Amino acid sequence: MTASSTSTLPVAITATGLTKSYGDKPVLKGIDLSIPEGTVFAMLGPNGAGKTTTVQILSTLIAADSGQARVAGHDLVRDADAVRAAIGVTGQFSAVDNLLTAEENLLLMADLHHLDRREGRRRAAGLLRRFDLTEVARKPVVTFSGGMRRKLDLAMTLVGDPRVIFLDEPTTGLDPRSRRTMWEIIRGLVADDGVTIFLTTQYLDEADQLADRIAVLDHGALVAEGTAEELKRRIPGGHIRLRFADAAGLDAATDLFGVAAPDREALTLQVPSDGGVPTLRAVLAVLDDASIEPEGLTVHTPDLDDVFLTLTGHSGSGHSGSGHSGFGHPGSGERAGAAAKESIR
Repeated sequence: MTASSTSTLPVAITATGLTKSYGDKPVLKGIDLSIPEGTVFAMLGPNGAGKTTTVQILSTLIAADSGQARVAGHDLVRDADAVRAAIGVTGQFSAVDNLLTAEENLLLMADLHHLDRREGRRRAAGLLRRFDLTEVARKPVVTFSGGMRRKLDLAMTLVGDPRVIFLDEPTTGLDPRSRRTMWEIIRGLVADDGVTIFLTTQYLDEADQLADRIAVLDHGALVAEGTAEELKRRIPGGHIRLRFADAAGLDAATDLFGVAAPDREALTLQVPSDGGVPTLRAVLAVLDDASIEPEGLTVHTPDLDDVFLTLTGHSGSGHSGSGHSGFGHPGSGERAGAAAKESIR
């Protein structure tokens, strides 16, 4: 879904100036959000950034110190009961009863939602089918794998037919196959049911795969927001990598680009680029005019790992990096491409 298409959708979540402190330690420093219906919004951030606190506030589990928010059309404070009726929450750890079967867990949720017995059994059976848990429906959850437990946990969230679902690091600890299964389920909730997903994660590929928009939270403040591609373009470091058959070709090409970085051992040349087609065309045109033909070419653009590291000073796994590095100025990727063009003689 494109940024222009999401901007025309009704808004599922809005927040203005949300703050939260514990004692003299600020956890959220006045964050603003606007999340369209039927989209996936991912919040990235290192440990302690305030992601879980944001989810807890928006799901009415704790109160903000200041600020306003509306979820599913309801004021977070004045209409808290209506907010709770419209949302589902899946936390970092599976909230399932190990002593019950999968079916019993779902029926328990149906009772908590005050569904009659017939409707409760109908929803439980449908969710067991949807999550491929029918064959283990009457087995105790204690025997389930991590992936099965997370599927059941999400299925339990759906018993109440929520319009907005908060997923707080839902795939933490899952193996790659189980993670991808969860991704497919999340995509289906949005595409088939029109559900809005608020996702927090430290897996950058997860946000890249799922999210229509991504916000980066660091030390309680939103330091950037946009689509994955928009965020990547704002980070410098993109380049075109040219490979040559011999040193003569490499040297000739190096002379053409004042900002290029040659690697004589690998016979490659890196030309700064914003990843756009115009820059690529310009580089190829100059090589063609000089009758220089590279043996190979690859375009490298920053990924979300680069974005995360630049914005927060942390690696994508959440481990601390060399310190807070700040944020590359908007358009820095584009300027790198412009510099490459201007260096062409």
